[in-house]
Amino acid sequence: MSASTKILKIIMIVIASLLVVTAVVMIALPSLLHAMGLHPDYTGQRYLLPYGKALIITTSHDELGEGGQETGVFASEMTAPYYEFKGGRMYVDIASIKGGEIPVDPQSFKRLVRSDYEDRFENDPVLQEKVKHSLLIDDIDFTEYDIIFLSGGWGAAYDLGYSEVLGKKITEAYAEGVVIGGVCHGLLGLLNAEDEKGNPLVEGRRITAVTDKQIREFGIEITPQHPERELRAAGADYQSETRFRDFFAGHVEIDGQIVSGQNQNDCPEVANLMMKMAGGSRR
Repeated sequence: MSASTKILKIIMIVIASLLVVTAVVMIALPSLLHAMGLHPDYTGQRYLLPYGKALIITTSHDELGEGGQETGVFASEMTAPYYEFKGGRMYVDIASIKGGEIPVDPQSFKRLVRSDYEDRFENDPVLQEKVKHSLLIDDIDFTEYDIIFLSGGWGAAYDLGYSEVLGKKITEAYAEGVVIGGVCHGLLGLLNAEDEKGNPLVEGRRITAVTDKQIREFGIEITPQHPERELRAAGADYQSETRFRDFFAGHVEIDGQIVSGQNQNDCPEVANLMMKMAGGSRR
C-alpha cells in the first residue's frame, strides 16, 4: 500500500469518526440541554380544584422589528400552564391582545428546545382551535376567572406592556382577589395595572421575569421593552437567578396574589402555585 493510499485511508477514517460523533451529539443534545436546566422535569406538588376557570393571555405580535424574523408567544409558556390547569380540573380560556389567531414562535417547536407540552399540543385539536380563534381581551370580564396567566415570548415585548386595556382589566381582577401570574416577558402585562390605592401594581413587590443578561445572551435587544429594565423602572423589587446562560436558570416569586416566573422553565411551578392560591388541594 502506497503512502498516499495510507494517508487517504486515515483521512477517511477520521472523517467517518467525526460524522459518527456529530450524529451521537445531535441525538443526545436535547437530553443534554434538559439536564443543564432547560424545561426541567417538574417534581413539585400539583394541585386540584373542585372547579375553576383560568385565563391565559398571550401576545398578538408576530415579528422582531419591521420585517424581522417570525416570533410570537413562546409555545411552552402557553402550553405548559394550559395543561397544568387542565390537569387541575380547571376550565381554560385562551385570549390575546388582538384576538384571533395567536402567533406562536416557530423556534419554540425546534427539536432542541421543545418540551413535552408541545407534543401534546400538536395532537390536541381543542387547544389548536383555541389558539387559532383566541378571545379578544377587550370582550372579557377578567373578574369571572380564578386565575389570570400572562404568557411570554419575544412578541410580548411589543404589546403586553403597552396595552391600557390589559392594565385596566388586571387592575379590576386584582381588586376582586383573582390570582395573577405569568412568566418571562409576560410579566410586562403588569406594567399598566394598579393596586387598590391607585399605585403601580408592581411597585415595591417582589417580582421576577426574564433577565437583561438573558436578552443579551440571545442577542435580541431590538425589542422595545425588556422585563427586568421595565419592572425595575416601575418600582418593582426585581429578583432573579443567573447561570452560565440564563436560558437554563429558573426562579419563582410570590408576593401577595401575584406569582411570577423568570422564564419558560418555571411554567409548571407557577401554574401549580397559582392553583394552590386559588384554593386548590394537593393531588
